[in-house]
Amino acid sequence: MLKKVFGLMICLLAVALLQPTQIFAATGVILNSPDKDVKLVFPQSTSYKTKIVTVKDNGGANLQKAIEERLGSKLDPVFDAVDVPHIFYTVNKGNEVIGYIHGIDQKDAYGGMQVFLALDPAGKIVDLYYQKISSTEARLFTDKAFAKQFKGITLKDFYYSDSMKGMSCCEGGSVDKIKDPSKKDHAEFSAIMRSVKLNLILSDKLVLNNKYESSYKGKKDTKDMKGMKGM
Repeated sequence: MLKKVFGLMICLLAVALLQPTQIFAATGVILNSPDKDVKLVFPQSTSYKTKIVTVKDNGGANLQKAIEERLGSKLDPVFDAVDVPHIFYTVNKGNEVIGYIHGIDQKDAYGGMQVFLALDPAGKIVDLYYQKISSTEARLFTDKAFAKQFKGITLKDFYYSDSMKGMSCCEGGSVDKIKDPSKKDHAEFSAIMRSVKLNLILSDKLVLNNKYESSYKGKKDTKDMKGMKGM
């Protein structure tokens, strides 16, 4: 297992050396201690394997456009470049897949953070944690009580939140109930929320075979729903 991870790191480093001006876009995000980290999140696991995929090789510009529409913002040309190698860890218990782990670089006011999500096979969040965070209020964001708010959330919840924005007919869903723990670093909270949503979209598109695509309403449907305001 260690040899496999070491080989993965060498391959990613080689790509980075070939493209020194795009180091963030070239290296992707890998777990520092995968054997340990996988066991911490999935203690029942017996093995894991890595899958490296890119937006470029799975739809290119069309997939990028689809991701940006669902995310509600443009992909960063460095942190979210289409050629970023996304490393998904598929976690097994025997021959059964029990979850996935995937991390992304998220641009913030401090240069960038690395946010990981652990998902169950259905795409529900099992855990959220950081491999890098430099906020002045990092201790508040790394508190277990904050991460616990994300447990059980899926991409469907984010899509529901988007479609209900500006509506007065319905109560907010689980995403809207996530509380910002910071006193003043609210921009970091926004960055974390974006990273979680983007991670879920990438997971849905690149690993889960568009499991939650039917939950996405799109701009046309969202516009039509605004006529329901006040009902």
